[in-house]
Amino acid sequence: MNMTLTAFENGALVFTLVAAVIGLLFAVDLRRKITALPQGTDKMKSIARQIQEGAMAYLHRQFKTIAYIVAILFVALFFTAGSDYGLGLARSIAFLLGCAASATTGYMGMTLAVRGNVRCANAARTSLKDAFSIAFNSGAVAGMFTVTMGLVGATIIFWIYKEHATDVLLGFGFGGCLLALFMRVGGGIYTKAADVGADLVGKVEAGIPEDDPRNAAVIADNVGDNVGDCAGMAADIFESYEITLVASMILALAHAGSGPDADWRKATVWIMFPIIIRAIGVITSMLGIVIARMRTEDEHPMAAITRGFIWSAVASAVGFLLVAIFYVGNEHIGDPANHMKLFFATLSGLVLAVAMYKLTEYYTSGEFGPVKSIAKSTQTGSATTILSGFSEGLESSVYALLVVCGCIFFSVIVFGKGAAAIDILYGVSLCGLGMLTTTGVIISMDTFGPVADNAQGISEMAKIEDNKSNVELLDAVGNTTKAATKGIAIASAVIAAISLFGSYLSKVAGAYSGAGGAGESISIEALTNYHIQLDNPTVFIGMLIGGAMPFLFSSMTIRAVGRAAFEIINEVRRQFREIPGLMEGKEGVMPESGKVVDICTASAIRELVAPGLMAVLTPIIIGAWLGWEGLGGYLAGIIVTGQLMAVLMCNAGGAWDNAKKMIEDGAYGGKGSDAHKAAVVGDTVGDPFKDTAGPALNPLIKVMNTVGLLVAPLVVTAGDSVAFKVVAVVLALVVAGALVVSKRETVAEEAAEATLVGTDAE
Repeated sequence: MNMTLTAFENGALVFTLVAAVIGLLFAVDLRRKITALPQGTDKMKSIARQIQEGAMAYLHRQFKTIAYIVAILFVALFFTAGSDYGLGLARSIAFLLGCAASATTGYMGMTLAVRGNVRCANAARTSLKDAFSIAFNSGAVAGMFTVTMGLVGATIIFWIYKEHATDVLLGFGFGGCLLALFMRVGGGIYTKAADVGADLVGKVEAGIPEDDPRNAAVIADNVGDNVGDCAGMAADIFESYEITLVASMILALAHAGSGPDADWRKATVWIMFPIIIRAIGVITSMLGIVIARMRTEDEHPMAAITRGFIWSAVASAVGFLLVAIFYVGNEHIGDPANHMKLFFATLSGLVLAVAMYKLTEYYTSGEFGPVKSIAKSTQTGSATTILSGFSEGLESSVYALLVVCGCIFFSVIVFGKGAAAIDILYGVSLCGLGMLTTTGVIISMDTFGPVADNAQGISEMAKIEDNKSNVELLDAVGNTTKAATKGIAIASAVIAAISLFGSYLSKVAGAYSGAGGAGESISIEALTNYHIQLDNPTVFIGMLIGGAMPFLFSSMTIRAVGRAAFEIINEVRRQFREIPGLMEGKEGVMPESGKVVDICTASAIRELVAPGLMAVLTPIIIGAWLGWEGLGGYLAGIIVTGQLMAVLMCNAGGAWDNAKKMIEDGAYGGKGSDAHKAAVVGDTVGDPFKDTAGPALNPLIKVMNTVGLLVAPLVVTAGDSVAFKVVAVVLALVVAGALVVSKRETVAEEAAEATLVGTDAE
């Protein structure tokens, strides 16, 4: 017997597609309205144009580089479905669609952000309310593309393939994961290399303001805000949404059972529920975006953002309840015995989102103790500044982990301690979907930050004074929202990975049952035969190696920022030294900003390949040598240390940043004081933490778990094959070679070292 849909369920799929189309039209209309607004003075337009050109040049070059890797993986995925070549082709095509959807999401968000920035700066000259609206709605376009692009693809794939949809959707999710990884890593390296270079030479050495037009790295810094935060974050959340949906569908299929007694009705309901929940998310995201408006010029922007987020969450909760009661609770077509369980599991996701938002805000906002403590420590120098910030980051990671554990344990309570693990893990996947229901608002909040930051930078470079207080306020709010949404993104990544981990065992069971892990349901009884036991040495080895991967990955990304910043610092110093009148601010003398943009672009593209290869190939190597149990341990290790490190770095970096801003606002001597110099050093250390290595761990966790899911059947069926082990050795050599190349000195570093040696010899 195959899966069949009722008239209501077919209608629900139509409703889902209609909701997605309405969401896209809503985003297009917002984009049209923003681009029609005035851009300000000719100087403002000129600066904004440079930012736009730099961002587009980087993104096009990045997509061109990624295309080669995508082409190789397209072919490789064709063979991951065994002898079912039709399924293999569908998975490969879905992979391309996932890549395209993720890329489009990031592209649309970034292209409007680099246009909304100058319009925000211009509006701030007369109205804080209007400037806020432009910045928030610029992010809303990215948010709506994030919640709709994947929904269209996932709904159509499910409608066509039904019980086989999860195997096709794995390709779709993997495509989203891969693009998000590259956009996070590449964009993160770009933005923080420019930021570090601009700060160290400009603020610390030259003693000039942050966005001073004399600094050649300022344009690159503003470009980086968009390619890192806008494009990277949108792609990151997009993949979390897709991966959580795929995991919930895989886990739901297990409830069908196997053979002639398979309960396809229950499985269908448990698959349809998440899809309908996502459609509700589109509607409630639009509602939250519309509500997030400043009521008066005197209202604080954060109040408007919070109002939109809360109302979106409340409306989502009401939608969850209605679907649970009238669809899942319907005794004729639903699963009335479990309808409230599904509701409460999904509702817990909204609670998790609010909890992570508030927890991150506490550790990164200047209104609370941790940031105030860091600011106070700047009085005794850079060392104490770094120590205090690092300690706050370490502490915050523990509490963030406990919040996630609380949500998982809540799923245990909802489904009952005696429930099958797969039921509980399905509840965890619903928690992730509930958490991301308000994605449209979450992305709006995140992209608001770089748009406001750019608005302030454009204003300072164009010497616009009549909007100073407004853009500074928006920038301060943007720093808080960026940090808080990073916390939500990390939690969503962990929940998605945990859901995938449960799906991994179902794929193993499927491979052992002869289904190859593809296209057939597996009984819950069969799943109970497969466990990952810690007293198994191969599992423990896998867990240790998996736990080490986030450390190695972070070292690669942070080193990449340092190497790129090295080149940028030397270039900015050269321009200050060799361009007559630049340092003095002579009229008509401008820095060669294009050279710094080129350095950032080349460095980011060069450095993203090695981490990408490691993320994709390492799970295959582990599976070949340690078997499916060892690979399972490896995936578990990545989830644990990846979450802890991501929170540590994001929160410590955000806290250092806002401690610096407290001092720039006048605390402990203000700008130019010794405390300010120490704070700038702390912020510079935190930059690659919070905007490169930390956020990049989100897609790393999901990419490795997705690859593990894809290769699980192969590991089971060919794990003892000599040929498979030989392939694994070759792949290990490729990863090792990439690591060696990533540590090799660049031409610029070698030239600088040769100059230094020559100077010492003289």
